[in-house]
Amino acid sequence: MATGTGKVKNLALVGQGGVGKTMLAEAMLHLTGKTSRLGGHAGTKPTLDYDAEEGARGFSISTTIAPVEYGGCRINVLDAPCYPDFVGDAYGALAAAETALFVIDAAAGPGAITTRLWYAAEDFSLARALFINRLDRPDADWDTALLAAQERYGNRLAAVTIPMGSGEAFSGVVDVVHQKARTLRDGKVETTNVPAEYADAARQAHDQLVELVVEADDDLMMKYLDGQPITPEELEGLLAQALMQRVFVPVFAGSCVREEGVISLLEDVAEWFPTMADYGRVPLVNGEELEISPDDDRPVAFVFKSLQDQQNGKLSFIKVLAGTITPGTELTCARTRKTERLGHLYRMTGRETVDLKQVAAGDVCVVPKLEALTGDTLSVTGKVEAAAFRFPNSLYRVAIEPDERGSEGKVYAFLERSAEADPTLSVARDEDTGQTVVSAIGEAQVSVLLDRLEERTGTSAHTVRLRIPYRETIRRVASAQGRHKKQTGGAGQYGDCWLRVEPNPGAGYEFVDEVVGGHVPRNFIPAIDKGVQETMADGVLAGYPMIDVKVAVYDGSYHPVDSNEMAFKTAARIGFQKAVAQAEPVLLEPMAHLSITVPDSYAGSVMGDVSASRGRIEGMNAASDKGALAGSTTIEATIPYAEVTDYATRLRSLSRGTGEFTLELSGYEQVPHDVQERLAAEYEQKRAGGR
Repeated sequence: MATGTGKVKNLALVGQGGVGKTMLAEAMLHLTGKTSRLGGHAGTKPTLDYDAEEGARGFSISTTIAPVEYGGCRINVLDAPCYPDFVGDAYGALAAAETALFVIDAAAGPGAITTRLWYAAEDFSLARALFINRLDRPDADWDTALLAAQERYGNRLAAVTIPMGSGEAFSGVVDVVHQKARTLRDGKVETTNVPAEYADAARQAHDQLVELVVEADDDLMMKYLDGQPITPEELEGLLAQALMQRVFVPVFAGSCVREEGVISLLEDVAEWFPTMADYGRVPLVNGEELEISPDDDRPVAFVFKSLQDQQNGKLSFIKVLAGTITPGTELTCARTRKTERLGHLYRMTGRETVDLKQVAAGDVCVVPKLEALTGDTLSVTGKVEAAAFRFPNSLYRVAIEPDERGSEGKVYAFLERSAEADPTLSVARDEDTGQTVVSAIGEAQVSVLLDRLEERTGTSAHTVRLRIPYRETIRRVASAQGRHKKQTGGAGQYGDCWLRVEPNPGAGYEFVDEVVGGHVPRNFIPAIDKGVQETMADGVLAGYPMIDVKVAVYDGSYHPVDSNEMAFKTAARIGFQKAVAQAEPVLLEPMAHLSITVPDSYAGSVMGDVSASRGRIEGMNAASDKGALAGSTTIEATIPYAEVTDYATRLRSLSRGTGEFTLELSGYEQVPHDVQERLAAEYEQKRAGGR
């Protein structure tokens, strides 16, 4: 089959986790003869969720591709994970698709993740469609599910197929466009006249559909307003126009397990869903547009996903935006300016790979061993860069420690490789606390990461709570003498200095030499400064670094033989500790500014949680982000960072997965007295234990 832009359609399957997206893709593979059985049902092995972690957890954690051929074109079905912790992959799938197909449960209706991805698809300027699944379930309700979707996503939704019956009585669908009943028999669709009991519903759905989509064509709208009928052929053309113009969202009915309604969906995708060529151009970062043509001799490709595969190493999923690529094609990455050779081109169906001789504009493929990362654009010149897409915030932060000493390097190397493949993961060494910190969307994502670490490297690790980068400072002026005298058999040690400490808010550390009369020789002053700084780094009150302190050395004495730099450094440490103890030392904690967006119904619970966590509400208003749920509130709050290191998990519980937030550190404030006492006591216990 030809692989040009006019023959390939890329369809991203998205929606709430657990609604049957992967089963829909498996049904497409089965009904088009790609697989001999319906994968993942009645004990059969799934084709797409092939990863052991997916089998163990019962949901998709990585985008897989189901390329099916139907109606004279190939449909690349990008089955994206939509469990909250792995939804980042869905953004990459949307970036590679022309149409986002949302799968909705006929009983539960649209969920929070569905809504978030709905607005993401809008940001990508994608055509959108809905498949209302599981109409064979006892609690299925087509009318309620469709109405809920229309209330949430607008009145541009209209059914192109409707169900015949529901629950056990669900027997097939009515093709609204052609006014025919369609029932699956032994993998083949039987087309008959619409049964009498569904005739009124079918005509009503047809009228609603026509009234909506005629807006896409002025001439046909005038014909419709004049009372003339719109033919099925004209209606199909209108559907294509209205879908591509994003003024119409088709809604399909079906059951993936029974495979009812899936053939009707495939037929419509092949007939009137858009291809990349229909759009003509691709937006670039610089505001220009790239013309789409498979005949362009300057190919351009876009990396929409990277994967560390245990068998094949690093795999890059790419979409060709212009020209045609072949094995051996050399392209330059716009980000790194490095030229890379595309050694092999694969088409993947789940884990199965097939070598390709060429891939033209509009098609997707997989290339092994590229250094390019997700979001990179590859071109002949390296100067073409497709418009970037934004991933969801990775605000779940946790520290990783290896189970065995000596394996830190191996663990960190694996984490780095994983972060390179997944933009929603990042790993960094926190210099303040000495911890290796992973940022992710949620704890399940980190759990999968650690399972894969052990599986692929034989090294195990565990999570620990983040250490909070507290700071110490003082509140008043104080002075003290630091005197170090030690006599041994030979030369002794002698250092003596008087230090004054005072608060230096916002100005950091400052050291002043006020010694007169040569009581402390000038060559020992730097040693005193160094001794003070080393003591500040170790902390005095609870073992945390000190900030915003001004120190003056104003007097002292020395011995012409026994005094040296080490003696004065030790004396400075002693004097500084004594002075700080008299200067009202306090512990400071980092504060976080949170901007939390939740549906109005959860705002009270969230604000109560902020108050209970020593936070303060600084404002609230109606959410302005168009990606937010309708009827949402944005709450601005400042809260101790120690109270929100697990906020990603907590907010998910408080808002039933509907809330989002951003977090930004915003200075330090004094901790409550009881917290300071507790941390100081813990520090003393550690010191007593030699730690």
